[in-house]
Amino acid sequence: MGLRHAQELDLPRIVDIYNAAVPTRTSTADTQPVDVESRLEWFRQHQPESRPLLVYEQGEEVVAWVSFESFYGRPAYRHTAELSIYISPEHQGRLLGKKLLLAAEEMAPTLGLRTLVGYVFAHNTPSMRLLQALGYHEWGRLPDIAEMEGREYSLCIMGKRLVSHAVAS
Repeated sequence: MGLRHAQELDLPRIVDIYNAAVPTRTSTADTQPVDVESRLEWFRQHQPESRPLLVYEQGEEVVAWVSFESFYGRPAYRHTAELSIYISPEHQGRLLGKKLLLAAEEMAPTLGLRTLVGYVFAHNTPSMRLLQALGYHEWGRLPDIAEMEGREYSLCIMGKRLVSHAVAS
């Protein structure tokens, strides 16, 4: 039980957890469920030593996952990663998001990361509260950038600097 690196055999469950978020319109801008095949390349891009994909197990069941992804794909941003956390609906509201976020922060320095960011819909109150409670700040807002089912939604860029680091000139 606990957090471990995802294996390819976990991908169907990772996709199931992600797809459970699609109809809620709170956690993803995907408007239709995704399939395992469409997520295979995404899965394979995660590298345990730099940009891991981790699953959280309770008993023998994967109930949540967290991924680290490169921010903006340019070398100057190599010390920054975007985090995504998804929790199965039946395990939400049990402080698991906090546990995963704290574990990601603890792991970040070993991955060479100094800054973590997350993209969160402004109306996703539980995620916004969690991030703010753990010291993340709103670094940007893209107003009404997403449209789903005839409604517009704003996206917040939430960030936290983990390590102060003076850069040599």
